[in-house]
Amino acid sequence: MNTASERTRKTFVLVHGAWHGGWCWRRVADLLEARGHKVFAPTLTGLGERSHLMSGAINLDTHIADVVNVLEWEDLTQVVLAGHSYGGWPITGAIEQAFDRIAAAVYVDAFVPQNGQKPLDVASEFARKGTLEAIAKGEVSRASPSAATFHVNDQDQAWVNSKLTPQPVGVMLQPIKLTGALERLRRKAYIRAPKYPQPSFDSHYQAKKADPTWRTYEVPCGHDVMVDMPDRLVEILLEAA
Repeated sequence: MNTASERTRKTFVLVHGAWHGGWCWRRVADLLEARGHKVFAPTLTGLGERSHLMSGAINLDTHIADVVNVLEWEDLTQVVLAGHSYGGWPITGAIEQAFDRIAAAVYVDAFVPQNGQKPLDVASEFARKGTLEAIAKGEVSRASPSAATFHVNDQDQAWVNSKLTPQPVGVMLQPIKLTGALERLRRKAYIRAPKYPQPSFDSHYQAKKADPTWRTYEVPCGHDVMVDMPDRLVEILLEAA
């Protein structure tokens, strides 16, 4: 028989954005785990502590598989799946492949891709320019911008800068194949951090605000919400759950 605490215990899978790694979720993970929840914050292939795996073979399918494999190998169900920024791409792909394992999706200042789009189509100007320059030079990755670009708070910029790693170029070039699994998900939330300028995120936020199947939130901080406002992000994740 399930105890009350087991029934209220949630499972979160938190997926980082470009240049980041599972490390960026540490504060959020600690807060959720202190409340008895289970948290996984995988690092996508080629980034963070897996930066030694960087290669030209990494594409969007690789990063989708990184997320799906955590769900499958850990036998996770009723998962609250969150993606930050670029992380919106792999989580949307993972929802397609592991729909029955997902209870809710939370997009944290993130891309919400459409079928047939590739990340390069909707990237910010600096990300697009960096990608095209890397391709022209025959490089397999592009260097990270500074934490200041993401409007990370002053106290945490040195820490974030010390952890950022190059982003594989191949993930930008592969179109995503979607059949509308995200739309079929009952619980969905979108969080916008407007201090970070990104027209794609503004349009996602406005579209979701007008859609009664989505909850929307605005947070007064930089793009790395999990670094700048972990307490508020935890509140939102628990509401979404």
